[in-house]
Amino acid sequence: MDYTTLSRISMKNLTVMHVLLMTHSVTQTAEILCVTPSSVSKALGQLKSDLNDELFFRRGNQLMPTQYALSIGPAIHNVLSNISGIFEQGEFAPERFGGSLSLAMRESTFELFAPTLCDISQKLGASAQLSISTKEQFSFEALLSGKLDFLVLPHDVSQPPTLSKSLVWQTILEDEMVCLMNPNHPLASVELDVDGYLSCRHINVIDKDLSEPYFEQTLTQHHGARQIAMRVADFGSAASTCHHSNYLFTCSKRWAETALQAKGLVAKPLPFDYGQVAYSLVWNTVSLNNPACRWLHSHLIAES
Repeated sequence: MDYTTLSRISMKNLTVMHVLLMTHSVTQTAEILCVTPSSVSKALGQLKSDLNDELFFRRGNQLMPTQYALSIGPAIHNVLSNISGIFEQGEFAPERFGGSLSLAMRESTFELFAPTLCDISQKLGASAQLSISTKEQFSFEALLSGKLDFLVLPHDVSQPPTLSKSLVWQTILEDEMVCLMNPNHPLASVELDVDGYLSCRHINVIDKDLSEPYFEQTLTQHHGARQIAMRVADFGSAASTCHHSNYLFTCSKRWAETALQAKGLVAKPLPFDYGQVAYSLVWNTVSLNNPACRWLHSHLIAES
């Protein structure tokens, strides 16, 4: 370890870099850090010299990170989180917290967790913010770089979640799957079997991060592939499509029992073995160095 070089590295400069990677703006970074824009620019200039890279280039009104800047983002997040954990000791008082906490999830997932999230928000201080984004906006990369604190995902329990050893997965809600259909569907009044299931056309929800679901693999291997008629962005869109068609939608039973979009649809158990499904909380191991994140984590896993 080169202690001489390390002694020249400024914590302020690394903090500026971390926030710039989230905001892509000198002005917004200055506001978050309560410093002047010129101070942010000076810190960035020093980092460019120290790291021998431009780090950001301008595109319109935004600063876009170079490939090198993106590659070191997770490492900077880890360093700052570990140092933050050293200084932030003692019991966390949510009513005095004035910072921000962030989660991402599918819109359908929010419907299940809305009561818990509203309770959490009301326990936080008046100046605190709980930001909840869609999974399409922020996903695994955002957890690694520190743009996001937690991710909540529905998934097959047997499904390999991610190869990153820095991310932790914990089941917080166990679930099962059902097949939704219009009450006027020919299968609505009979027992659903595999032949009937495969004879119909289906709606599928797009997920670019998770691999092909286990239930899809098992169904294809043992019985045959589904006929996908439509691919949509979320559960709500799929349920709405069911109301206006004879397509089938395979989804979370918990969601089907909760969501307004699913009201009036017929739900039937799947006629084949599909393994186990659940909702899991995902986070970066270093995030729990932050007392506020530990507090939020404890409330979210209380669902399990």
